[in-house]
Amino acid sequence: MNLIWPHPVTLSPIGLGVGRAVLLAALWLSATGLAQTPAEIFRCGNAYTNQPVPGVECTRMGATPVTVIEGTRVHATPGAPASSAPAGVPSNPRAAAVSDAAPNTKVDSQAQRERDQQARQILEAELAKAQAQQAEIARVWNNGEPIKQGDEIKNPAKYQERVAQLRMGLLRSESDIAGLRRELARMGTVAAKP
Repeated sequence: MNLIWPHPVTLSPIGLGVGRAVLLAALWLSATGLAQTPAEIFRCGNAYTNQPVPGVECTRMGATPVTVIEGTRVHATPGAPASSAPAGVPSNPRAAAVSDAAPNTKVDSQAQRERDQQARQILEAELAKAQAQQAEIARVWNNGEPIKQGDEIKNPAKYQERVAQLRMGLLRSESDIAGLRRELARMGTVAAKP
C-alpha cells in the first residue's frame, strides 16, 4: 500500500480515514485561498495599515483583526430655528460668538465682569451662611462646656462624644470661613472679619 497517495478505491468518502479527510480538506482550503493567514497590521499614529509608513513610528499589531469605528459628527441643536440671514452671517452675533469660540479664547470684558460679580455674590452668601453656622455652633459649644442634655447626665461618654463633635464642627466652620475669605481676597474683595 502506498502511504503518500491513496489508492483510487480508498478515495471515496467512506474509504477515507478521518486524518486523510482532514488533510484533503486543508489542502483544498489552502488551494482556494480560504485558509490564508491575515496580513500583519501596523498602527502608525491613529491610522491602521498593512504597510508601515516610512518616517513614522509604527507599532506592529500582529495578525489580529482590527475594528475601526467612525466618529460621530456634531449636528446643530435640535429645535434651533433656521437662520434667515445670508450664508456666513449669523442671525445672533452674540450666540454665534459663544458657540464658535474656542475654549482658550477670551470672553468680552462685560461678560467677564458679570461672571465675576455673580461669583463674588455666591461667595459672599456662602461666607454669611458659614459665619451664621459658626455662631450657632459657638453658642452651643459654650466655651467647651455645652449644657448637658437628657441622658448625658447619666452617660458621660455620650456627653464627651457630643463635645468632640461640636469641637470638630467649630474647627471645620473656621476652616470653611478662612477658605471663603481667601477666595474673596483672590477676587479682589476682602471680607471684613466679624
